[in-house]
Amino acid sequence: MPYRPNPRRPLPVQLSALQLTGSIALGMWLGFLAIALTCWLISRFVLTEQLAPVAQAVQQLAKPPAAVQVQPDIPPQSPLFEQYEENLRKNEQQARLDQARGSTRNQSNPKCQFWLQQDQTAPSEKSRANVLQFCD
Repeated sequence: MPYRPNPRRPLPVQLSALQLTGSIALGMWLGFLAIALTCWLISRFVLTEQLAPVAQAVQQLAKPPAAVQVQPDIPPQSPLFEQYEENLRKNEQQARLDQARGSTRNQSNPKCQFWLQQDQTAPSEKSRANVLQFCD
């Protein structure tokens, strides 16, 4: 014959509404704290390592490098140096012309528009000089 202790005895568990509400509130609060701490740890350790190159690139863009003036290795009296200076002047003039063409402020200036059109159809020294004079 198998041994069986007393057949089922009821367990006396008594919970009041206040205890039940307090337990649920405490569980939700601890769960919120656990989620918040996990998110903070992830953002602190994982994302900072991944975003470090991006932050460094943004800092470099915020601080543009100082203008470096290139000194040529050519003596000042040689024809190559004169050609170098002429090329520099042409490049600066071309950059100013491109800036005048791209500026939205010059769209409403009729004199500027006229000389820009002249320089585009028949480029000459006179048209370039007038573009630089009448355009900002």
